[in-house]
This record gives sequence, structure tokens and C-alpha cells, in this order.
Amino acid sequence: MAAPSSSKSATTTNNNNNSKKNKDYDNDDDDDDKYNKSNKSEYDKGTNYVAGGIEADPYLFALLIASPFLSLLLAYLTSPEFAAFHPEPPLLVSKLVPLCVANVGGCVTGIYSAGASVVPTVESVTFVLSFMGVALVLERLLPGKIETGPETLTGHVPKYVDNAVAHCFTFSALFVVGSNFGLNLYDFGIIYDLFPGSVAFLNLFGLIFCIFLTFKGRYFPSTQDCGSSGIFLKDFLWGTELYPRVGGLDLKRFINCRVSMTFWQLAGLSYCYRSYTLHGEQLDYGLFFAALSQYLYLVKFFYWEMGYMRSIDIIVDRAGFEIQWGCLVWVPSVYTLHSRYLVQYPSGLSFPVAACLFVTSLLGVVLNYLADRERDVFRATNGKCKVWGKDPTYIQAEYTVLDRKTGQKTQKTSLLLASGFWGVARHFQYFFELTAAWSWCLLSNPIRNGILPLFYACFLTYLLVDRANRDSDKCKAKYGKYYDEYCQLVPYKILPGIY
Repeated sequence: MAAPSSSKSATTTNNNNNSKKNKDYDNDDDDDDKYNKSNKSEYDKGTNYVAGGIEADPYLFALLIASPFLSLLLAYLTSPEFAAFHPEPPLLVSKLVPLCVANVGGCVTGIYSAGASVVPTVESVTFVLSFMGVALVLERLLPGKIETGPETLTGHVPKYVDNAVAHCFTFSALFVVGSNFGLNLYDFGIIYDLFPGSVAFLNLFGLIFCIFLTFKGRYFPSTQDCGSSGIFLKDFLWGTELYPRVGGLDLKRFINCRVSMTFWQLAGLSYCYRSYTLHGEQLDYGLFFAALSQYLYLVKFFYWEMGYMRSIDIIVDRAGFEIQWGCLVWVPSVYTLHSRYLVQYPSGLSFPVAACLFVTSLLGVVLNYLADRERDVFRATNGKCKVWGKDPTYIQAEYTVLDRKTGQKTQKTSLLLASGFWGVARHFQYFFELTAAWSWCLLSNPIRNGILPLFYACFLTYLLVDRANRDSDKCKAKYGKYYDEYCQLVPYKILPGIY
């Protein structure tokens, strides 16, 4: 795609009039510099660079309020206790929904009793705390290069030890060695066996943790990137601090990556093993390939972790219930749901069908990585690189930032890549991520097992569409007319011709 020569902001790598110091390279949710928010009062009200929090979307807000109980209910629906009453897959639409319509009162009572039956146990609390403890030790001991995140509006530059890949493989090795495959401290299927109690404990821990974060951001923040909306519920849901630290530990990265993503990565393997032992040592190809693909996807995530630390989840969203509780509880509950479901209700997929879905999921994972990699190379080379064998097309966008300490305004520029994957759609990498997600859920064989295992893919689709809209609003506010020019070059957000 060629940039229009009449536009003074459209340029290729031959233009290098501005110094690298005053440039950042923005396309998607990775904003590499201060946000263009000169309205101090809005920041102090807690809008955190972009207008509104998740409560601006009534559907996500409703899900947010219901999610603590829903996570318990999903744990029960995938437990051995539920399977004892429903030896065949419970087809929600054709069986359970009509029953609920016929007896609404009894249905509500039954649903409440089911969710309330999921409570912490001593074993599950011990497991979760041990899991977090190992992650904490590795976070402190594993070496790595010091990397930085984007500078904030207040001049804070977050620093991280880039030891994600070492953490990924070290934790995996320790989990295997500690199990019945090594020291025999626990059974390798422990994550499935203790899942209901673990989620119940994580629910309580997450709520208390988010209350702590709310008060920490208000009264003893780690940086100046903090503030209160004046409404406790909004502060609790959205957060009051951008980069909370305790004893030098970055709480966002520790919870989001070292605990949440590691749990997701190992859960599928644990579920696969429990299914194997539960069903006469027969391998469920759907579960096996889903677990393997997700493990590899999360290896990619840890390899790309510093990119995540520069994403909208980190540099825009404050550490509140929405993101911190979400990573602690929602990710284990929903992101592993399709795999966890198969422990009691095998997919029954043949090897060829499961293998085809596996290959499709890997294509999604690989292409998602290549898209992120393409953007990273573009940034690292200051736009002086080839994209799909050609000089890249991009918009050189100007914007103004305000230093709240001095009141001084600074003119800066961003390069908005409009070539390669980023010329197909503004968030084409989301399509690849959804390709992987839908492949994992289809490996649960919804034709046989019903629609419940599709919940993760449906949720992620809605989430990424919402995120694309949020990012467009943020970039429009930041770049103004330059972003309009970029949208003319790349008119679609996620999928060309559709959205």
C-alpha cells in the first residue's frame, strides 16, 4: 500500500528529519510515550489518560459484577461432583435451559447452591500459596537484562528484569520434578483436582488484594501515576495506581504474568494427565492438542513479555479489580474452561480432526507473533527496515505532551505503521489471536459437548473488539488529524472487509 504523496505526514524510511529521542512508534495498544492529556483535572479525577473505565461499557460492567460468582459456578460445572450427577455432557440449550424456564425459582436456587458449594480447602490454599511462592522466588532470583516500559505523564519510567523465558521453563521443570514424575510431592493432575477450592480462595484473595490496591494508590502510591475518582466503587473496579510496587516487586507483572499466565500454561497439561488417568489411560486428542497448543502460545507470550509490558493492559489500565482480579481469577476460570471441561467429558475427536485444528491454532499463534515482531523491528530500526520486501509506509504523526511537573509542553512525533500486517488492518494480530482461541475451543467438540466450552472464545472476541475500539478512541484523542489519515490508509480495525 503506497502512502499518498500529497500528504505531508505520510512518509517512508527515507524521511528521518526528527531525532529518535522524540519519536515513538504507535499502531495499536502499545503506546511508547506520554499520552496527550493536557487536562490535569481529568487525570486527577482518575480518567487515567483515556476517558472512562470498563464501566463505560454496560455489558462488560454487568459481566464484571457477576464474574466472582460466575467463576465459582464454572468451577462447579467442570468438577467431578457435577459430572457425578450428569455423566453425559449437559447440553445447556437443549436440556438445562428448558428445565430452568419450566421452573425459574428452582433453577435460581440450584444455580446459587451450585456456586456457593465451591469453597476453599486447606489443600487448595496450600497449593495456591506455594504456587505464588515459587513464582516469587523465581522473580527475585532469575537474572535478566534490565528493560524499561514507556515513560508516563509524570515522568516515571518503569523498569523490569527481563527473565520471562527463564521463568517459563524453570517453573515448568520444577512443576514436573515436584510431581509424581519426580519427587512425588503431589500428583501431576493437582491443578484439576484442587481447581474448585483454588478458585474459591483466589476469589477471596483477589477481592482483598484489590481493596489493598485501592487504598495503596490513594494513600501511599509508588509513583505519581495515581489518583482517585472520588467514588470508592469506581476506584476499586478500575484502580487508583498505574504501577504499584511493594518491596521493589512490580505487582502488575507478578500477578498478570508470573501467576496468571503460568497457571494457564500448566493447567492444560495437568488436565490432560488427569483425563488420561480417569479414562483408562486413553489419550483425548482434543484435550492433548489444546493443551499443547496453549502451552506453546504461552511460551510465545513469555518470549514477548516486554511487549506486553508496553501494551494497553499495562500502560493505560490501572491496577484495580478489572485487571488484577481478572488475571487472578477470571483467567484460570475462563481461559482454561474449554480444556478443563474435557476432563470429565472427552472430545471424542479423531486424531486427524484434532491435528488439523491444532495446526490451525499454531498458525494463529505464529502469525500473531510475526505481526508483533514486524512492529517491533519497525520500531527498533526507526522505520529503516523492509516490510514484506518493501520500504514501509507510515504516517508521521505529531502530538503534544504536557509535563505536569514543569507545565512545559513538548512536541513529539509517532510513526504509525501502515505496511505488512499493519497495513491489512489496524489490529490484524487480534484476528490471529482469535483464530487460535476458536481452534482451542473447537477442540472441545461443541457438537458433542454443547456451547459451554465456547465461552472463552466468545468472551475473547467481545473483549478484543472492545479493546480495538478503546485503542482507536485513545489514538484519535492523541493524534487527531494524523490518525484520521492513518485510518484512510488502513480503514479496517481487525478483519478486512468485515470490521
